[in-house]
Amino acid sequence: MKRVYGLVILLIVLGVSHAEQTGGILGKVIDDATELDIFNVRVEVVGTEQCGSTDFNGEFVIGHLEAGLYTLKFAHQDYDSLSVSDVLVSNGLMTELTLQRMCKVEDETDWLDHVLHIIPGFKLDEEGVIHARGGRAEAYNINLPPPGPRPARPTFTCPMPMVLPADLEEYSPIRESGFLDVYSSPLSTFSIDVDAASYSNVRRFLMQDLLPQRDVVRSEELINYFDYAYPQPESEPVAIHLEHSQCPWNSAHELVQIGLQGRDLDTSERAGSNLVFLLDVSGSMMPENKLPLVKRSLKLLVDRLQPEDRVALVMYAGNAGIALRSTPGNHKTRIKEAIDKLGAGGSTAGAAGIELAYKLAGENFSEGGNNRIVLATDGDFNVGVSSTGALVELIEEKRKSGIFLTVLGYGMDNYKDGRMQELADRGNGNHYYIDNIMEAKKVLVTELSSTLHAIAKDVKIQVEFNPARVASYRLVGYENRELEDRDFTDDTKDAGEMGAGHTVTALYEILPAADETPRGPLKYTKQTPRKGSGLANEVLTVRVRYKGPDGDTSREIAAVLEGDPQSWKKCSKDFRFAASVAEFAMLLRDSEHKGASSISSARDLALAGKGEDPYGYRSEFIRLIDRAELLMEERGR
Repeated sequence: MKRVYGLVILLIVLGVSHAEQTGGILGKVIDDATELDIFNVRVEVVGTEQCGSTDFNGEFVIGHLEAGLYTLKFAHQDYDSLSVSDVLVSNGLMTELTLQRMCKVEDETDWLDHVLHIIPGFKLDEEGVIHARGGRAEAYNINLPPPGPRPARPTFTCPMPMVLPADLEEYSPIRESGFLDVYSSPLSTFSIDVDAASYSNVRRFLMQDLLPQRDVVRSEELINYFDYAYPQPESEPVAIHLEHSQCPWNSAHELVQIGLQGRDLDTSERAGSNLVFLLDVSGSMMPENKLPLVKRSLKLLVDRLQPEDRVALVMYAGNAGIALRSTPGNHKTRIKEAIDKLGAGGSTAGAAGIELAYKLAGENFSEGGNNRIVLATDGDFNVGVSSTGALVELIEEKRKSGIFLTVLGYGMDNYKDGRMQELADRGNGNHYYIDNIMEAKKVLVTELSSTLHAIAKDVKIQVEFNPARVASYRLVGYENRELEDRDFTDDTKDAGEMGAGHTVTALYEILPAADETPRGPLKYTKQTPRKGSGLANEVLTVRVRYKGPDGDTSREIAAVLEGDPQSWKKCSKDFRFAASVAEFAMLLRDSEHKGASSISSARDLALAGKGEDPYGYRSEFIRLIDRAELLMEERGR
């Protein structure tokens, strides 16, 4: 059997903020034979409850370690485990440990000779420990497993949770919506949500062999992570698309899909952008999956800038400052050099950075253009105005200037998801979680127009159900986006933003009515629909209100769903795929409304709805279903 063995070959100590009272370890794991990054390698700090796991880039970060010497254990199902001893951690310092996997060895009897041949200068003592000396790699040992038969899978396990302590990461609580009676609640009103942060965050958990906690899973964000091929609007900037079928997880119920399609903008219609990159460079942003990834991400966006675009760069740590004045988009080298110069250290004065970014954006305001701040942070504000409520008030005041806000969340361990979601919502913007460079490419390159160019703001949906056809209903997700019915026509009420080409999808699970005796003052209840009449054939009416990006007065459009539910074979692939994502989200949340949901059902729907999938996002989702299935089996769910 082929085996793969790894060896730590480099130990570098990097300075971090002296304000930090503990230290940490970060590193990278690669396969030496292929030079590919290895993800999902478990990293355990022996004698502590601290663990880590490598991400898609083969990188890991473990923090909050007291000064001292530690032993690390590395394990992966396709590699033999390693122990690295005498790793020095100092208060206020991060120890960078680069772990390089070596080539595969055909014969187990010569594996040790192979190691010593590839990495000269290491010596083996009588106890089988290889010692590395010389250069900057000093005073640590690499304990390799003894020769002989080895288990196919590593045997060590990492205590839960790994690098995601629940007391440090913050998520807004989600109280799942239940069924509402149509007679007492004939209207359902909510703000749209095009955020997709929850999906990439859920992916991070699953790729680290963790089932996400319930509040991490926002069903509507999982559904809206994917693009759906709804018809383009003909006259209005937004079009409504409706579909209706049996509910996959409850055969007695029906499922309705409401899809909104934002109008695409061609190149000639895109006004120049006035962008301000607002970057958190505090000490908490030092790990590779934070500021270094931020810098790589934004340089992808810089490559797409046009000469008519302008970019400024504001940074904040203990205080805020301007790293780059507003610069034309064709000066890419200058912009990238300013980004490259940024380093992490100090505390986090987020409010001061926000104030300065809005000031700079206002000074360079583009009439009729796209004015936007792009905030990149882990959300851990701790200097000046730092409470979520006070920050929200600040953002709400600033949004009156006509400047939109996009929030990019990075990192783990102290990640403040709820805070960043709230800031984006109140800043007429959107929220994404960037867990790797490919997600950065999706948000800032592939979907650049929808991310940065708004075609509508304060977009609200109100659904009126016909009691002759619907007894009760439940909106899947959107718990934090619900509005009072009276808010629908209130143009002072804030709601969601929709970007160019954006799609928004919402699902309603409905219980069909057993009688046709409506009563009440609304469209379907102020008169009694006769059997066979057009009104009796209507299931619901959808109304959408929105403002233009620079407007203050809403426009309204409407669509009616009629007839009986279609079979799934006649439904679009997009409907099937969205239903699969909703079912998967309910399983992750262990929802009381999951009914007969199952992993196999979610997988079958996803496969049936996969379609062309040019970027592979739907294929990746199917792989995540398979991964979650293994984790659920291990956890007894």
